[in-house]
Amino acid sequence: MVKPTYAQSNEELKQFNDAVSKKSKYKVVYQLNTDNAQVIESTLNNIGNSLADVTLKDKLKVELVVHGGGSVLFMKDHPYEKQLLALKEKGVIMVQCLNSMKKRKLTKEQMFPFIFYVESGNAELIIRQQQGWAYIHP
Repeated sequence: MVKPTYAQSNEELKQFNDAVSKKSKYKVVYQLNTDNAQVIESTLNNIGNSLADVTLKDKLKVELVVHGGGSVLFMKDHPYEKQLLALKEKGVIMVQCLNSMKKRKLTKEQMFPFIFYVESGNAELIIRQQQGWAYIHP
């Protein structure tokens, strides 16, 4: 019989302590820049899971920055409105890059009316990170 080998010793495993939420507020910015349906679903699920996590419950401010191919997420003719409205109800700020819209010849009329706009998604991400927001790119 072969004995299993683990990356950590049993002693190391006993010493692990998961992260403890000590702050009253946390801020996170999620980036979405692909039209891949699996990545879009994963991103929306990740945001929902973060908001529901007991260690972060009622402590988390979330912004979703969409640019590039991810712009499809906010388009009225795509199937994400219900999920987005549920996240909006939980306080998620949804931001669309205007540079991406110009490049793709998209108009604000094609987008959901409950989103916000920034000139540059990249600039938004840079600024948020410098402001201390955690950054996640699923």
